[in-house]
Amino acid sequence: MKTIKNLLLSLFIFITAAQTVSALSLPRPEPVPGGVAVVILPVDSQSPPQVHYAGSRVMVLRDGKAWQAIVGIPLRDKAGLHKLSVKTSTSQLSVPFTVTDKRYEEQHLTLKNKRMVNPTAKDMIRIRQEQVIISEALATWVDRSAINLPFILPSDGRLSSPFGLRRFFNGEARNPHSGLDIAGTTGTPVHAPATGKVIITGNYFFNGNSIFIDHGQGLVTMVCHLSEIDVKPGELVKQGQLIGKVGMTGRATGPHLHWSVSLNNTRVNPKLFLTENALATPSQ
Repeated sequence: MKTIKNLLLSLFIFITAAQTVSALSLPRPEPVPGGVAVVILPVDSQSPPQVHYAGSRVMVLRDGKAWQAIVGIPLRDKAGLHKLSVKTSTSQLSVPFTVTDKRYEEQHLTLKNKRMVNPTAKDMIRIRQEQVIISEALATWVDRSAINLPFILPSDGRLSSPFGLRRFFNGEARNPHSGLDIAGTTGTPVHAPATGKVIITGNYFFNGNSIFIDHGQGLVTMVCHLSEIDVKPGELVKQGQLIGKVGMTGRATGPHLHWSVSLNNTRVNPKLFLTENALATPSQ
């Protein structure tokens, strides 16, 4: 009897967890590299289970009676079956979900400042130091039961370079585009995409003037290339609050806002956190 019960439980786990469907309106499930999987968790507990993927803590939200893991999928991940580690107060299990393939387009850019393509040895010292600071900010985890969704676009303007582009600078391959670019003129207001707390601000070699905001449960947004920063670390901001202005500091070919969304320390497509109305703006 116990064996049959275990088999039925295993079957339930596979069927329910492999599906990435949800009644949650956002983020929109798109289980591809750079996307988001919404995985139903086959657990029955009052308190949320702890979920990890690729070594990082994963957001867990309740949708009706079901707990769901909101999983950011790294751009480097391959299509196929992947697994979440799920722990409750009484059990630990592995929950599978499927990632499907996606091919992103290429983008070729020419930069006059050759240091932004091939930094000097001195530049590299600065870049490595900044990478530690940025990595710590993006790995921020603060428990929060309610997440302020949907996001709003942080600035008005045409959506220029989309997320995931395979980028080439002066003919040399570089990391894929880890955010969404919004074209604009210098000085265009930049607003908080959602309620949160400013983690850090600073000027960085590639990103220029930047702001990092924690929205809870490993959801962090970053805006870059600003001409002005109008908030301070530790400041609580509300959705729509002015936080800075568009610029072209750092590695930028013109004034624009680079907006990244990080989920479980993974950069994912910001469009998945926006409503269809927000994406259907005339500015595009």
